[in-house]
Parts: sequence; structure tokens; C-alpha cells
Amino acid sequence: MMAGTSQAAGAAAGYRPSATLPFGAEFRRQASRRRTQLALGFMVLLPLIILIAFQFDTGGDDDNGRGEFGSLVEFATSGGLNFTLFTIFVSASFLMVVVVALFCGDTVASEASWGSLRYLLAIPVPRARLLTVKLLVALVYSALALLLLAGTALLIGTLRYGWEPLRSTVAAQLEPGEGLLRLLGVLGYLAVVLLVVAGLAFLLSVVTDAALGAVGGAVLLWILSSILDQITALGALRAFLPTHYSTAWLGLLSTPVQTDDVVRGAISAISYATLFWGLAFWRFTRKDVTS
Repeated sequence: MMAGTSQAAGAAAGYRPSATLPFGAEFRRQASRRRTQLALGFMVLLPLIILIAFQFDTGGDDDNGRGEFGSLVEFATSGGLNFTLFTIFVSASFLMVVVVALFCGDTVASEASWGSLRYLLAIPVPRARLLTVKLLVALVYSALALLLLAGTALLIGTLRYGWEPLRSTVAAQLEPGEGLLRLLGVLGYLAVVLLVVAGLAFLLSVVTDAALGAVGGAVLLWILSSILDQITALGALRAFLPTHYSTAWLGLLSTPVQTDDVVRGAISAISYATLFWGLAFWRFTRKDVTS
């Protein structure tokens, strides 16, 4: 009865769409790619580079930074938590954006550029399942990259500078336990904000066959949004820019904790990401795949 139904539907006996392109197989496949290994490796290497750079500090009076984040450089060597906070700060505005765009923008476009996309669909892997698995794998690797960056910074920072209270210019000194929770909150918020980059890069990956174009396009549009957000003449319109609340994580370090902008930023990021992912699925399910 089931075989007859499958044959009537035009599918081979025993064919199960949910069994095609398993998550584990795609995860291992992406792990074997050089770009994945280099990206994750650099996230581990960056804290080491920063630590080595601090060893060349001559104790001069140079101004290490201006603005509300300026003294983070001064506090970075006062404990492992402070070193981690500094590493997150210098990485959040560009490096994390590039890494997330790389993992999510290289998903479908790379398959198209290699000419393997049509063969995946001819296995056959349902289009919606192919996109879902590739998106989930990209998001997992993006989260792994953020955890590797923060985890490595916390480990080597604590080994070098000790397990000391968290200090910043926007909060009273926080005991190590509470400081760690605050840093986890900061990292979680950044992960949510970067969903916008993930969604945009994924959409561009579906639209174009050039992986570099998808990755670069997502990064450039994020930078453009950041520039527009600095133009005060736009007034209230700036609140609708995806980067407007990108630094709201500062509120998680303040005393008391300020969460208003964090909530707004999370809602904005999830809304934009959902829109971009929805457009990506809508476009791909109607696209003629020839590559």
C-alpha cells in the first residue's frame, strides 16, 4: 500500500525526504573545508595576538582610546574577565560580522559556484530541507566561533592576569561570578544582533552564485547601516536601522543593568533575520537552479 502510494507520487520506494542531507553529514563536510578551519583558528589566535601585544606595553602615557570605551584598554590587563571584555569589544564591530557573514554567505552560493547544487537537488534533497540544514550548520559554526573567541580570551587572560573582578567605565566593580554572567549576557546579545548579518548573508547567498559577493555584500551593507546610524539628521529613522542597537550590550555592564535597548535590539534583530530568511526560502523554492 505504501509502496504503491510512493510510486503513484513519483517517488522511489523507501524514499524519505527527512532522511536526505543529514545535519551531521553537512556539519562534518563544512568542518573539512579550509575556510572553516581558518576562520575558527583565527578566533583562537586573536586573543593570543592581543595578549602578546600587551607584553610590549612600555608604560607610556599614550592615550589608548577615547570615548566611552576608552579605558577598556587600561583595564584589559587587570584580570581575565577584563581581558575577555576587551577582546569582545575590539572584535564585535567588524571581525564577528565578517566571520558570521562568511559562514552564512558561503552556504548556497559556494555550491552553485562549484556546480554541485543541482546534483544535491537531484539526489533528491527537498529545497526547503537543503536550506534549513545549511542554515542551521552555518549558525552553529557562527556560534562556535564566538564561543571560541571568548573562551580562549577568558582562559589565557585568567592564566596571565588572574581571576579578578570585572571592571568597566559604566559599572561598579563586579565580583568574578557576576562578571562572568554579565559577559555571557553580552555574548548572547551579540549573537542575537549578528542574526541580522546571518540572515542578510544567507539571502544574498541564495540570490547570487558568487560566495564572495554574498559575504562582501552582507559586510558592506552592515557597514553602510553603521554609517547611516551616525547621521543625526535622520532622527527617529535611525531606530529602524539594524545596527542602531548593536552597542546596547553596554547596558548589561552598567549598574544597575539597563535592558530597555537590549530588548529593542533583540526584537529588531530577530525581525530582520526572520524577514531575510523568509525571503531566502521564498526565492530559492521558486528559483531555476542551473549551476
